[in-house]
Amino acid sequence: MEGTAVGVDIGGTKVAGGLVTADGTVLSTARRSTPGASPAETEGAIVAVVAELTAAADELPVGVGVGAAGWFDRSGDTILFSPHLAWRNTSLRRDLMRRLRLPLWVGNDADAAAWAEYRFGAARGAELALMVTLGTGIGGGIVLGGRLQRGAHGVAGEWGHMRVVPDGRLCACGNRGCWEQYASGTALAQTAREIAHSSPAAAAALLERVSGRAADLTGEVVAQAAEAGDALARELVAEVGHWLGQGIADLSAVLDPDVVVIGGGVSALGEAVLGPARERLQRALPGRGFRPGPQVVAAVLGPQAGLVGAADLVRAESG
Repeated sequence: MEGTAVGVDIGGTKVAGGLVTADGTVLSTARRSTPGASPAETEGAIVAVVAELTAAADELPVGVGVGAAGWFDRSGDTILFSPHLAWRNTSLRRDLMRRLRLPLWVGNDADAAAWAEYRFGAARGAELALMVTLGTGIGGGIVLGGRLQRGAHGVAGEWGHMRVVPDGRLCACGNRGCWEQYASGTALAQTAREIAHSSPAAAAALLERVSGRAADLTGEVVAQAAEAGDALARELVAEVGHWLGQGIADLSAVLDPDVVVIGGGVSALGEAVLGPARERLQRALPGRGFRPGPQVVAAVLGPQAGLVGAADLVRAESG
C-alpha cells in the first residue's frame, strides 16, 4: 500500500514516532517521555505523538504501527506483560483503536525491528532471518518466507531466556543461566563489577572512570573504556561476543537461518563484539565443516528500526 504510515516505538523512557514512506524513509519524527507507571498515560503519549505527526503530514496516514517491549498475544490485541511499563493483560489494541480511528498494528518492538531489517536493511531477501537485539537484555524476531513469525501464543523470539549455563546467574524471568545474563549490556556491567570487587587492582582503570565506585560500572562505561583501548574492557566485550556466538550456534541448530542480524545498543560496538561472536559460532556450530552456518551481520537501521518496521507492518496488514 502506498502512502505514509506512522510508526511508534515505545521504550522505558521515551515514546518515539515517525512518519514513514512505503520505501522505509522516515520523513519526520516526534517523541514524548514515557509515563511508564500508568497504562492510560502511556496510551495518551502514543496518541499525542501520532497526532503531532498526522498534523504535519500532507495527507492522512494509512495507519499506525506500535511496537513495545513486552509479550503480546498472537493477535496483538492484548499485551500480556511488559518489563518496563505497567501493562499487564491490557487490551492495548482496542483502547488505541478507539482513540486513533486508523488501521492499527500492535506488537513486540523486536518483531518490528526484525521486519524492518528484512524489508529495508541487513536481512533483505533472506529466506529465514533472525533478529537478535542486544541491550539491557536480549530480544528478537523471526521472518520466514517473507512473513513475520510470532509463534503459537505470540511470544516467539525471546532468545534471551534460553538457558546457556545450567544453574548460572539468576535472571529476572525467574530462571538461572539465561543467555541475556551473559551476552547483553547488563552482562557486560555485571562481569565488570564482579572483577572490580574480587580484584580491584585488575579493574583499576575501569574503577577510575567511576571514582572508585564499582556499583557505578555500567555496560556503557565498559564499552567506552573498550573503545578507548582499556585491555580489561576489551576482554569483557570479547567475552560478550563469545557468548553471543554460542547462542547463535544454538539457534542455528534448531532454526538454520541464513542470516542473523544483531541490533540494539550493544551492537554499536561493531566488530569488537561481532568478531568474537563469529569465531565462537564457527567453533560451536553443530555439524561444522559439513554444513554452512548463518551470516552474522550488524543491523543497519539503527534506533529507528522499530518504528520503521511497525509502520510497514500496519501497511502490510491493511493491504
